[in-house]
Amino acid sequence: MQDPVLFSLTVLLILGTPGPTNTLLATAGATVGFRRALPLLPAEAAGYLIAILAIGLALGPFVAGVPAVAMGLRLAVGTYLALLAVKLWRQGPVDLSVMPVTPRQVFVTTLLNPKAIVFALGVIPFGATPWWPWMLGFLGLLSGVALCWIGLGSLLGRAAGAAGRAGLVPKLGAAAVGAFALVLVVGSLLR
Repeated sequence: MQDPVLFSLTVLLILGTPGPTNTLLATAGATVGFRRALPLLPAEAAGYLIAILAIGLALGPFVAGVPAVAMGLRLAVGTYLALLAVKLWRQGPVDLSVMPVTPRQVFVTTLLNPKAIVFALGVIPFGATPWWPWMLGFLGLLSGVALCWIGLGSLLGRAAGAAGRAGLVPKLGAAAVGAFALVLVVGSLLR
């Protein structure tokens, strides 16, 4: 994909789609606010960067040619997300001094995100010379989308707090992450 407009629209559409990483960003924004959730952005960028480069430059043909690898990846991600959902659900009352979502959790979730495979094998033109400007464009678009998810979470968190429902925020985040885990695991087993 070497058309800049099509590339940008595709990246924005895929990144803007709700998923586990976006849920974690919104949950953090909702519980600790926009500014305090910003350290999660580099963690997401690093997770995508490592996954996309590893798949696009080294593992692409192997992943594309061996369906069991993709299934194993989905099962691993689903298991990790289920454990993360349980941890978020069990979190006690909202303590605004403690970040409910860590940069490490966002990094691992993003590193294992199946969207990275789509970006590596279908969006970032690794066959183009040079391919690195496309990666820089991807990272710029990613930053904008991540800021939107954190901002949306922050707005929803303030609304929940004003309604006396701040304790629901981590539970809703946990339910969403758990739903993604279920979809990944069940989808993998049904293939």
